[in-house]
Parts: sequence; C-alpha cells; structure tokens
Amino acid sequence: GDLDKVVNLLLSLSGRLARVETALGSLGPHAPAEDKLALREKQRLLVAQLEDAKELKEHMGRREEAVGAMVARYLPAEHLQDYQHFVKMKSALIAEQRELEEKIKLGQEQLRCLRESL
Repeated sequence: GDLDKVVNLLLSLSGRLARVETALGSLGPHAPAEDKLALREKQRLLVAQLEDAKELKEHMGRREEAVGAMVARYLPAEHLQDYQHFVKMKSALIAEQRELEEKIKLGQEQLRCLRESL
C-alpha cells in the first residue's frame, strides 16, 4: 500500500512540475511579472516536494530490502523469486497505469476543446 502511495506521489509531483515548467516556457516576454513569479514559486515548491518524495522512496527501498531479507528466511527460493518479481512489477504497473490515465485525461481535454471549437 505504501509503495502505491509513494509511486503515485512521485508521478503526480513530476507531472505537476512538468506542467508548471511548460507554462513557464510558454509565457511570452510581455507576460505579467506576477504570473512569472507565481509560476517560479510553484516550481520551487514542487522541486522541493519532489526531492522529499524521492527521499521517501529511498527510505521505502531500504525498508523493502529489510522486509525482503526477512521474507527470504521463510520462503523457499521459488516463492521468493515470485515475491521479488511481484514487488518490481507492481511499481512498474503503477507507473504505467498513471501514464495511461494522464493520456486519457489529455485525450478527453483535447476532445472537449475540439467540440467547443466546432
């Protein structure tokens, strides 16, 4: 459960940071200074939050290793490999699911914009 939360947090923060950086890049030279300042402040906060989330993920990795060592004492080699594969795949699948959800959201927004323009 914690793995799901941390991976989703990392993906959410990196997605938000990417959107803020895109918004900053799309501001023209004549954009109001307060808009630029607000976006830079958001960027700074998101970078700090992302660093904190990465530290949390590292802590979870250490905890995962400790749990894996404990599990290794009680499971036969075959089941241990299954457990390790499950843990690795779970992170990858969560990331893939999140990416697909973002693509669906983007597609729905593009569709809405197309409908509005017609």
